[in-house]
Amino acid sequence: MKILTEPEVKKLLMKYGIPVTRESIANSPVEAYAIASQIGTPVAMKISSPDISHKSDVGGVVLNVGAHEARTTYDRIISQIKKAAPLARIEGILVQQMAPQGHELIIGLKKDAQFGHALMFGIGGIFVEVYKDVSFRVVPIEKTEALDMISQIRGYPILKGIRGRKPANIEAIANVLVSVSQMAEKENIIELDINPLIVNETGAIAVDARAMIEE
Repeated sequence: MKILTEPEVKKLLMKYGIPVTRESIANSPVEAYAIASQIGTPVAMKISSPDISHKSDVGGVVLNVGAHEARTTYDRIISQIKKAAPLARIEGILVQQMAPQGHELIIGLKKDAQFGHALMFGIGGIFVEVYKDVSFRVVPIEKTEALDMISQIRGYPILKGIRGRKPANIEAIANVLVSVSQMAEKENIIELDINPLIVNETGAIAVDARAMIEE
């Protein structure tokens, strides 16, 4: 069993055509500045460690960082992680394109010894465990089943656009669900979480993701 870092998971998602944020790992404050300047600011900066799944809980995420702030932010995150998780292996700091505005969704995958992979879809973000607004299917699924999964959650009217909220691109969500279903059939995935998947009128993009695979 191996826990993948966020860049490793993103590479796997791209293999199946799932859009991800532009990003790169920095191993020094100077590299952080260079990457931020290349991507375009503001950026998000996150700890990259196979031992830390919930980065925000240990102070490992800083948002809206300007290029000239990237150097000091790099040092601040490293210092914070060494205090909060002293035994964690640190691979560097992920300097990442800030996510566009949109609906925060979650797509998950979990392997069951008896039934195989179960696919989950629902309202995501930091309050996913509060809302608990999700639907499930056993993979593989086709696009019609993906559309059914989307329409079954309580928050579906929000995704369609109500009270001035811009609608989400339902087709883009369905395409990601089908891609994750295909991934389940071809990769040795035990668990996968894409949270958040940001979806607006134009499309979907995976902002954060984690996964566990069989070696």
